[in-house]
Amino acid sequence: MAENSTTAGADSTVIVARHPVAALPGDVHVAEVTLNRPDKLNAWTGEMRARLVAALQEIGRDETCRAVVLTGAGRAFCAGQDLAETAAIDPDDHAAAEAWIDDFGLLFRTVRALDKPVIAAVNGVAAGSGFQFALLADLRIGHAGVRMGQPEVLSGIPSITGIWAMSGILGRAKTAEFALTGRLVEGPEAQRLGLLSRLVDADQVKAEALAEAARLAELPPGALALTKGRLRELDDAGLDDAIAAAKKVHIAAYATGEPQREMARFLAGRRR
Repeated sequence: MAENSTTAGADSTVIVARHPVAALPGDVHVAEVTLNRPDKLNAWTGEMRARLVAALQEIGRDETCRAVVLTGAGRAFCAGQDLAETAAIDPDDHAAAEAWIDDFGLLFRTVRALDKPVIAAVNGVAAGSGFQFALLADLRIGHAGVRMGQPEVLSGIPSITGIWAMSGILGRAKTAEFALTGRLVEGPEAQRLGLLSRLVDADQVKAEALAEAARLAELPPGALALTKGRLRELDDAGLDDAIAAAKKVHIAAYATGEPQREMARFLAGRRR
């Protein structure tokens, strides 16, 4: 599948490429969205997520795009929140804590609103909110060396939207284990648990994700959109509840100063 064009320069933190679907006429294509901050393991800031939301919304409006691949540049998919940004939140600034959760709520809803199949090419570590982002995809393709999990508690951050994102795949017992221990699992266990749909060789992750996206792009788009719509309805209320709960919990957590202290410890290299 040849790359047709990109909609962002190489210096952007979010790059979108168009890959024509050879079996279909006209301008039908697969969109590849790459998180491009490899020096930080694609850990994101609020500004980076805003760019990502804008790109995904544009893709959603593009009727010639039939499928989407999400991936990361370098050796990571997404390491989650850049702690250098959130460590600076004032314990008394409740509005900032709420805005941070709303920011993620917008991203999650934007991904879920896509009527096109979404495939995550998990090329490396997917942790915290980056792990949740991967779980929003319809299919996830990775390799044996992938590490996935929800280590937020290790940085003093309660895992609230993470519980929602994991529970439908892992069930209550495993969700509790992931949320409370912060442990990461590698590719084979991730596949066994349903976190990855398929394992391939590390150098084939993106190619296989693009090939699968092209196969899905050839299917009747109306049937896919309606099916995705029903899947979305099954847990929309759960996401709404998780966002509301996360606001209350994170306000309480940040008011104690514990997340800020733990993130400062992490940034100083004193990891737990």
